[in-house]
Amino acid sequence: ISKVKNDIADGAKKPTSDAQSGFKIPHQGAGRVILIGPPNSGKSQFLTAVTRATPEVADYPFTTRDPIPGMMAFEDVMIQVIDTPPITNDVMDQNMVNLVRGADIVLLFIDLGNDDCAEDIAAILDRFNDGKTRLANDTYLDEEDIGRSYTRTYAIYNKTDDSDSAGRREWINEVCPIVFKSFDISATTGTGLDEVRDAVFRALDVVRVYTKMPTQKEANFDKPFTIKRGETLVELSQLIHKDVAESFKFAKVWGINVHDGTQVKGDYVPADKDIVEIHC
Repeated sequence: ISKVKNDIADGAKKPTSDAQSGFKIPHQGAGRVILIGPPNSGKSQFLTAVTRATPEVADYPFTTRDPIPGMMAFEDVMIQVIDTPPITNDVMDQNMVNLVRGADIVLLFIDLGNDDCAEDIAAILDRFNDGKTRLANDTYLDEEDIGRSYTRTYAIYNKTDDSDSAGRREWINEVCPIVFKSFDISATTGTGLDEVRDAVFRALDVVRVYTKMPTQKEANFDKPFTIKRGETLVELSQLIHKDVAESFKFAKVWGINVHDGTQVKGDYVPADKDIVEIHC
């Protein structure tokens, strides 16, 4: 274990390129969720439960040594979830900051099965509060402090089925009160996982758009495109392909805000589950 801790700590000291660091993971899906927490807090078990990823899950600490991505489904939308190496008072790879800064949502795991859970979480919060990348209730940039950013964070109380979990939660509230929106789960039994999925999807604030070719009768309902709420058909066409964006003429839309087959321009703002037929 001490060797693994040293390896992770050394990773924070050695300058590496994106390609060498192992932390350069392409964005996929409707958004990116980063899992952080102390050793054995259940991050890897959570990733296994909500995705098809197969991280090593064990009772000993520092099982996860590199970021491990997976794709979590919410209805017909896929969301990228990345497990990360554990954080302690004296170990955190510097590349972790880049992952958190680039995330849409951070899930901070709190191990209610561990007597030291309050101290573990306090150490993690202190590490981020001492830097330019902070955990917060929303995602935004600090206009008064250039370079400081905040990432929306949810507290995940894991192992709530432990017989001593209530007492440990009280101790956490005394040592380091958690200000983030929180969820009670058991990554092992699956309790609470659906609530986390739903909250993540709502927080991403995306809309699903189903597309069809003019020659097709039915849209592709298996894999919708996702765009941020408020974005237009221009952004959608760029997401589909640059050639589609460059040759876009108009679109026909079927949805809750328009009559079926209404012809619209590129500045049309799709609603969730709109069907769009783009003409180039």
